[in-house]
Amino acid sequence: MGYADTTGPIALAHRGGGGLAPENTLAAFALTTDLGFRYLESDLRLTSDGQLVCFHDATLDRVTEGRGPIAARSLAELRRLRVEGRETIPSLDEALEAFPDTCFSVDLKDERAIEPLVRTLRRPGVADRLCIAGAWDRWLLEVRREVPGVATTLGWRSLTMLIACARAGVRPPRHIATAPFAHVPVRLGRLRIHVERVIEMAHDLGVRVVTWTVDDADTMHHLLDVGADAVITDRPDVLRGVFVHRDLWSPMSPPATLEDPITWMPVPARPPGHPQA
Repeated sequence: MGYADTTGPIALAHRGGGGLAPENTLAAFALTTDLGFRYLESDLRLTSDGQLVCFHDATLDRVTEGRGPIAARSLAELRRLRVEGRETIPSLDEALEAFPDTCFSVDLKDERAIEPLVRTLRRPGVADRLCIAGAWDRWLLEVRREVPGVATTLGWRSLTMLIACARAGVRPPRHIATAPFAHVPVRLGRLRIHVERVIEMAHDLGVRVVTWTVDDADTMHHLLDVGADAVITDRPDVLRGVFVHRDLWSPMSPPATLEDPITWMPVPARPPGHPQA
């Protein structure tokens, strides 16, 4: 079954679960998959020797002891650095190999990464496991042209048009529905995102809405109430609790138990009057 063939709401761990472990590391991926998650969100950067790595920022400064652009370092050089002083920076190949039963939504941060990404997607079974996101429409069109059938999100231009139409209350043009998913922020600075209206309009276009980044249970419940098809979170423990509470958790995942405090966070029933769809 491919990434886009999934039915029902999807629980996605932002940067692999960056609220529980160093972001975009194998440690974060392992902790989150141990919680039973089958979908991880990550980011792709290109090294100086043409390797794809799971890393968010253009520079090393925020989360490692290194300085300067990640594109100026080789993979071998990056392996000597530590994220938050603890974990190595993994390549995309390492992540795919270490978690063979996991699907990844990856933000394509650099146009130069398209060619090596296409080579990776052409390997047996990889395209079925990936959704390519976080990029301009032209970049995503090029990926789909080179690897027909791979799942992508709407590009930035199409997404902006969808959000603008929702804000204005006008029907979006059907030609923007070029992909099965739209990654929609819950908020964007001071700009209010009319998520409920975006979801309605996207569904009318046949596009599924993935909301980001949400870390509190009440907002997660509300988004699922109004029809969000996926929620991206830094707190996979909280999102799992919400899915369990709503009886949405996959039966293929490890069962939740109160005796396991790491993998189970109880989420109380919402009080009367909590916002509904």
